[in-house]
Amino acid sequence: MSAVFPDKKSTGKPNGRGGVFNKLSPQQPIAVTQDEVMPRMLDPQEMEWKKQISESLLELMDLSLIATIPEKDARSQIRSMSAKLLDEASAPLSRAQRQQIIRCIEDDVMGLGPLEPLLADKTISDILVNGANQVYVERRGKLEATDIRFNDDRHLMGVIDRIVSAVGRRIDESSPMVDARLADGSRVNAIIPPLALDGPMMSIRRFAVELLTVDDLIELGSMTAAAAQLLEAVVKNRMNVLVSGSTGAGKTTLLNLLSGFIPEDERIVTIEDSAELQLKQDHVVRLETRPANIEGKGEIAARELVRNSLRMRPERIIVGEVRGGEALDMLQAMNTGHDGSLTTIHANTPRDALSRIENMVAMTGIAFPAKSLRAQIAAAIHVVVQIERQEDGRRRLVSIQEINGMEGDIITMSELFTFNRQGMDANNNVIGELEPTGIIPAFHKKLIRKGIDLPVSVFGLGLGENS
Repeated sequence: MSAVFPDKKSTGKPNGRGGVFNKLSPQQPIAVTQDEVMPRMLDPQEMEWKKQISESLLELMDLSLIATIPEKDARSQIRSMSAKLLDEASAPLSRAQRQQIIRCIEDDVMGLGPLEPLLADKTISDILVNGANQVYVERRGKLEATDIRFNDDRHLMGVIDRIVSAVGRRIDESSPMVDARLADGSRVNAIIPPLALDGPMMSIRRFAVELLTVDDLIELGSMTAAAAQLLEAVVKNRMNVLVSGSTGAGKTTLLNLLSGFIPEDERIVTIEDSAELQLKQDHVVRLETRPANIEGKGEIAARELVRNSLRMRPERIIVGEVRGGEALDMLQAMNTGHDGSLTTIHANTPRDALSRIENMVAMTGIAFPAKSLRAQIAAAIHVVVQIERQEDGRRRLVSIQEINGMEGDIITMSELFTFNRQGMDANNNVIGELEPTGIIPAFHKKLIRKGIDLPVSVFGLGLGENS
């Protein structure tokens, strides 16, 4: 087995016999395995020993060899050598304390250091690092401070560098902002000095290992069974859907759920700034934008990918989020036979979402008459779904609207479902429910003709049959 710890007398290359590990008995058990220790914050004494052992470990390690051996083997060797160094130093620590220190050292070398305990906590949805000495998390929609700390800004920068380099990106003073992702798909944004005045900042939007299902969202109160039935029919009917909401409202989660209604036999092309969608279908082509290099060249924007996707024989195009000129190309795709497309947008209401699309099209520099642009929007988008994160931290669907067409210069819309808010309870939870308005959408007859069963009772009418 290769070793990341070369012989002290060597020139830095492994001697093929395990380096300093020759002094360890082959039968000696590894001091700790990662699953045996529940991660926690180290106390000051443990922090001091961790720093001392880490420095000794780095003197022995050949970092260039870590990438050449399996991660499991590298972690095993780091644990064994850390335990040996603690023994040699006669550290006055209990077995549990030693195990905790060894785990932290292993996380520093192979993982994301102090953030590993937070990443292991499935109740955390966001991790917000405000410099080396302040880390917040979001649980169940509420922010709370943690006692997690980095050694210093250099320690934090090392973690950020490890994240961004893994996806082929870079961050330094000449390029002090970056978007990246973790191996599990979690979204990462980092910004460093000179733009960040108080040291490196990092935000991690967690991705659940197990995607939420329709039943999960119904149980959580995010939507009703009737609304889910309508959305399933809309997607299967190949209607174009725009998901609107604020930051952290759950747009990507809802987009993942909607994509799950797409039949298995359709070819799907996804376009994202940072790959987050987790589609379950087999026939999926995933595209990701690319930022400019250090010379300011090589940027590939979402708009170029949308145009390129049209040559890839897509049956469905899913754009993770429209932020700029790609809105125009998305509209043109929707209006030229690529029905069933899905995308998201930052907006507070369905009407605001359509206005924002107008503004994004204007960013292309092409001057459209307002009426013709709105007519194109009205023809391209069929349904707008509004999602909202409310005061109690819960994310809920608050509106589902059908776009009817144009009346004069105005896009007309019909609200099919609306969130009827009644107040707050004693625990500051929002009281209310997503309710149908009683309006039957114009596309209902088309659903019937396609054999998609959607009873009018879904829309709040007490009729036992379709009409």
